[in-house]
Amino acid sequence: MRVASLRYAIIAILLLKTFNPLYGQKSTIQFEVSMNQPASHIFHVYMNCTGFKSDSIDVKMPVWSPGYYQRLDFANNIENFQATDALRNITGWRKLPGNAWRVNNRGGSFILSYDVKTVRPFVGTPYLDEGRGYILPAGVFLYPAGEINHPVTVTIKPYSAWKNVTTGLDSVTGKQFVYVAPDYDILYDSPILVGNLEELPPFFVKGIPHRFVAYKPGEFDKVSFMNDLKRIVETATTLIGDIPYKHYTFIGIGPGAGGIEHLNSATVSFNGTNQNLPQNRLKTYFFLAHEYFHNYNVKRIRPIELGPFDYDNGSRTKMLWVSEGLSVYYEEMIVKRAGLCTEDELFNAFRSNILAYEGKPGRLYQSLTQSSYETWSDGPFGRTGDDVNKTISYYDKGPAVGMLLDFKIRHETKNKKSLDDVMRTLYKEFYQEKKRGFTEDEFRQVCERITGTSLADVFDYVSTTKEVDYKKYLNYAGLDIDTSSREIQGGWLGISARERNDSIFIAGVDWDSPAWKAGLRQRNVILEIDNAKVNAQAIETVLTNKSPGDKIELVVMQNNEKKEIGIVLGKKVEKPFTISRKQDMDKLQKTILESWLNGSKGF
Repeated sequence: MRVASLRYAIIAILLLKTFNPLYGQKSTIQFEVSMNQPASHIFHVYMNCTGFKSDSIDVKMPVWSPGYYQRLDFANNIENFQATDALRNITGWRKLPGNAWRVNNRGGSFILSYDVKTVRPFVGTPYLDEGRGYILPAGVFLYPAGEINHPVTVTIKPYSAWKNVTTGLDSVTGKQFVYVAPDYDILYDSPILVGNLEELPPFFVKGIPHRFVAYKPGEFDKVSFMNDLKRIVETATTLIGDIPYKHYTFIGIGPGAGGIEHLNSATVSFNGTNQNLPQNRLKTYFFLAHEYFHNYNVKRIRPIELGPFDYDNGSRTKMLWVSEGLSVYYEEMIVKRAGLCTEDELFNAFRSNILAYEGKPGRLYQSLTQSSYETWSDGPFGRTGDDVNKTISYYDKGPAVGMLLDFKIRHETKNKKSLDDVMRTLYKEFYQEKKRGFTEDEFRQVCERITGTSLADVFDYVSTTKEVDYKKYLNYAGLDIDTSSREIQGGWLGISARERNDSIFIAGVDWDSPAWKAGLRQRNVILEIDNAKVNAQAIETVLTNKSPGDKIELVVMQNNEKKEIGIVLGKKVEKPFTISRKQDMDKLQKTILESWLNGSKGF
């Protein structure tokens, strides 16, 4: 994806005088977004286009938004579409198949009016309610076909009771809530939050401002939090050696789910009240480090398929294990190197990644490259329903492979090089110099060039379902991992349960477990166990006091039908995958471990 530089400086002045070579004259695209009735969950949008001389214009809505690799078909949320000429006379239009509309163009100018219906409080979709308006641009702003490179202005008209707007877009000097994008790629990569927002204490890194603006962030130690966030940003920027933006904004959208990276901002679901608990604070630091590091890894260091984007079909790549998986790897390393987690907490984070991957039967069926490519149909965490057992998540295996790759590079170069050098090289050679993404072969070539030898053994774990030899690679850093099999105490049913609205829902069912074989599935409701009503904790207690071979009686709701099911409990065997230091390390192992943990150079 391109990064605006000098274009930003001139676009605000020349926006209304843009030369459009396709139409042979100056043309403009201006949007206005209003939200007069936020309880309706509807944004109203005007799109004013001038200087387009073709008799008809096709306008389109993206089917996805970069950063979330699934079709979302935003065009389905458009209502009350209308088209007029510059004099507000109604002009003809018709809906085309898919994500496009064809508009009659009389006099070289036209105005479109439409509503965007929002239904889900999620960072990957627009959302409006009584408290805030979250504008995900790919789901709100139409573009004329073939005009992705056209500059755009956006005017936000907040609900009357709201005072604030925040975005990564540059504002137009002297105009309130008016913003400018040099092209649609920048626009679609710059979400906008509207409401009565709170800004946390800002900080500067190498003179560049960093802000955190949020809707209802809650009560917590905001000064301490922002000081820690500054350490995260400083650690990441030191790792790469460059800051590619002139300002950066963390945008807390409030309740919802997830986070999405952008060129000079990140949108995150955020509840600061949770930060008062150390375990929640650490999770948040990992989360924010992940989204921030994406400004390098995927926004600049990117697979070649991820820019220019295909807004009509999506942009498939086999390298999301690099873009997402290695970002998970670096979120954990950055937080450790920033001094915000302990060695044991770091080891436990990697253990959690490994457990999540090794605990899925999909590891026998799907490779990392397949998981990356098939996310458009499978979803970022694998398929749902019974097919979940044939998939893995690149968020789980990706960071584990990243750790092995890093240790391999360090070992082969006697710790003179690391995965950090790979990331810096990709940033310099492809983003800064070649101004494009890299292919699969080029990524591997850079890794092997820096290492000075073949890395076929590690890359086999990327392209195949070969069993991972964790011990071999962790030993390079003087680490051990417990891969012994152990029987778990109690009887094994094979479900996880969640309590919601006084009902116990099955949240997950282990493949080939007694529950699976008995036909239990996600979202079934458990009414009774052994003739007693239960909650989620009571189920765990019952199972702990049972033994393999014991029988339990369940009453469940399946497809609105009450069923009685008897299940014989099984025996569960697990590998703990606990990571620990070895007692007898040689000099190279000690050097690799200490420099890996602290980000320092080796010999």
